[in-house]
Amino acid sequence: MSGHHDALEQAEKELNYDPLIGELADYVLEASILSEEAYRIAYHVLLDSLGTALLALRFPACTKLLGPVVPGAELPGGARVPGTSYELEPVQAAFNIGAMIRWLDYNDTWLAAEWGHPSDNLGAILALADYLSRARVESGAASFTVHDVLTYAIKAHEIQGVLALGNSLNRVGLDHVHLVKVASTAVAAAMLGGTKAQVCSAISNAWIDGASLRTYRHAPNAGSRKSWAAGDATSRAVRLALMAVQGEMGYGTALSAPTWGFQDVLFRGNPLTLARPLGSYVMENILFKISFPAEFHAQTAVECAFDLHPEVVGRLDDIQEITITTHESAMRIIDKRGLLHNPADRDHCLQYMVAVGLLYGTLKAEHYEDEAAGDPAIDWLRSLMTVKEDERYSRDYLDPDKRSIANALQITYKDGSHSRQVVCEYPIGHRRRREEGLPKVIDKYKANVESRFDGEHAERILGATLNVEGLSAMAVPDLMALFVLSD
Repeated sequence: MSGHHDALEQAEKELNYDPLIGELADYVLEASILSEEAYRIAYHVLLDSLGTALLALRFPACTKLLGPVVPGAELPGGARVPGTSYELEPVQAAFNIGAMIRWLDYNDTWLAAEWGHPSDNLGAILALADYLSRARVESGAASFTVHDVLTYAIKAHEIQGVLALGNSLNRVGLDHVHLVKVASTAVAAAMLGGTKAQVCSAISNAWIDGASLRTYRHAPNAGSRKSWAAGDATSRAVRLALMAVQGEMGYGTALSAPTWGFQDVLFRGNPLTLARPLGSYVMENILFKISFPAEFHAQTAVECAFDLHPEVVGRLDDIQEITITTHESAMRIIDKRGLLHNPADRDHCLQYMVAVGLLYGTLKAEHYEDEAAGDPAIDWLRSLMTVKEDERYSRDYLDPDKRSIANALQITYKDGSHSRQVVCEYPIGHRRRREEGLPKVIDKYKANVESRFDGEHAERILGATLNVEGLSAMAVPDLMALFVLSD
């Protein structure tokens, strides 16, 4: 039996993988991250993601999916799920954490040819880091530190984000969480101590594993799966990585095999490419959702609505038309008319988000729930909206030196007068507004921690995590222990 295993291992070492798979493996195993800015942003991403996960626990639609895969299947000494008392094996823990981070559409965002939310990968990274670290400490070995988590987060962001720059899965009807699965698989295999052959095996299996359709993100089927799809992807990634380091074989031409490879079956024969060398570009340029939960293509439109709220709220009956000027991606994803069926439908409707902003001057997760959506003024305002594209906005959205997410808003009144046209090209979470935005990321994190924990417990968490140097040096089990909900 051992001879068979040795032969399989040798064959695996000699397998020639598609160059893209080899490049991803080399990066995740060998690249040194030297960018202080990447680590600064990764620190904020980690806190933002933990806080967003805690806030999601206020919503029963999320919490009903959490915990062990079947009742009683917990693992004492396993991975902790922040804000709960669960201890789980890492595959299911990754699902829990990934679903919580993504549930409210309030974690970070990356916009390119493919869209996505790279902090989704923290579901796999935190679950595996806690599980492995607790086992290591038990055997007298060293734990992963939070600095290690930040490094893996930078690498996962980079893999997902650079793949997204030039490869549009949405154009062929596939969901962006497939890139989460690929990125998380690569990082998880490296965290498990995989060799290059094993990491390549894991990545190849992720590519051929099947990709989710975008069905659940678009009318008439928009639904809550979009909130747990990333958790599902990170969970599968951990499973594939565990199999690879146990010796499961890989597939050399998973991408390029004629007829049967990913490119021919699912990508219309187009080659998958890396648009730029892998480094730390994505983390440095990531977009934060800071002030309100909204699909990112609408963030600047909602800022415009907030600006116009004081003028509009007192003369709603005078409005004849509301003109939203936007970019092509927003029109393709979130320009929705007609009946909206559930919160997942509403938080991906440009007109709904703008209407709430105009009416209330704010936008919270609760505004997507059925009770708030029952306000007839929202749908009435939606009926007055016209959405049109500005081609410059579309060009600037794709310009690597700008990456704007521009929207403009103007009201036409029944007497023929107009409001001023309010234009916002860069949301507060954009790199161009970092110094304004990052303190608000911390404010958001504080509020989210306090939404789950009482005063003394919240103070303990904030005291330990708002010290950058201290947190970076902290052992991962110590970090995760901070977020355990006491019975």
